[in-house]
Parts: sequence; C-alpha cells; structure tokens
Amino acid sequence: MRILVDADACPVKDEIYKVAFRHEVPVTIVSNAIMRIPAHPLIGRMVVSDGFDAADDWIAERADASAVVVTTDILLADRCLKAGAMVIAPTGKPFTTSSIGAAIATRAIMADLRAGGDAIGGPAPFAKTDRSRFLSALDQALVTLKRKAVR
Repeated sequence: MRILVDADACPVKDEIYKVAFRHEVPVTIVSNAIMRIPAHPLIGRMVVSDGFDAADDWIAERADASAVVVTTDILLADRCLKAGAMVIAPTGKPFTTSSIGAAIATRAIMADLRAGGDAIGGPAPFAKTDRSRFLSALDQALVTLKRKAVR
C-alpha cells in the first residue's frame, strides 16, 4: 500500500502525512520542483522534469490496485482508475469509474466555454470542510485497501 501525491498544487499535504503516519503507509510526493517534506522514513519525494505531464506520467505508471492517488487532475484520475488505483481529490471527493466520465465531459465543456471567450467562474475556494472531508476520505480509502490486502 502507498499514497502517490500529485503535489505541485496540493493543499492537503499535511493531512496526507497525518493519515499516513497513523496507518504506517508510505507516501511519495511527486512534483516538478523540490518541495519541503517531513524528515520521516514513510515520506519520499520524486522530482520529475518540468516537461508537460511529467508528474502525471510518473504517477500513472506506478498507480495500481495497492495505491491511493491524490490529485485534482481529472485526466490523471482517469488513468489511475484504469490502472486499478483509488483516487481522491483534495476536497475529499473520490473519483470513481462511474463518476469519471461525467467529470471528463464537464471538463471538456468548460474548456470549450473558456476557449469561446465566455467568462466562467473557477472552482469554489478551498474550505475547512473540504480539508475535513479529505481526511475522512483518505482514512476510509486506506482502511478499504487494508481490508482487501487481508483477503
């Protein structure tokens, strides 16, 4: 079991560490630049090139049924789900095989609207409730993986 984090814009890294320490699960922070991470044997860092989708490619290549991936990137979430990983957004919203299609379609519609010059708002600001929901979702994902591993 492990947690893979698309870390460049991840607002819940401290929460990830807290849950990982409690469950004794290793975490890999993946980014395009060096980030400060806790000096702890469960926390690792992978700095990839600044090439387009380099972090996404690294994560997707390692995502499998024993991984929880934390990302806001819908296309990365889709790739990881196809590889069997559990995927959670920093807001605590899980990406699932049944919800990813709608998320991809919405992303495409929003991109078309922006390209057409329509002024549309972005995502809602990150809130304390998102942080709390994320903690619960990550904890539950790890409990689920542990149960599967015991079988």
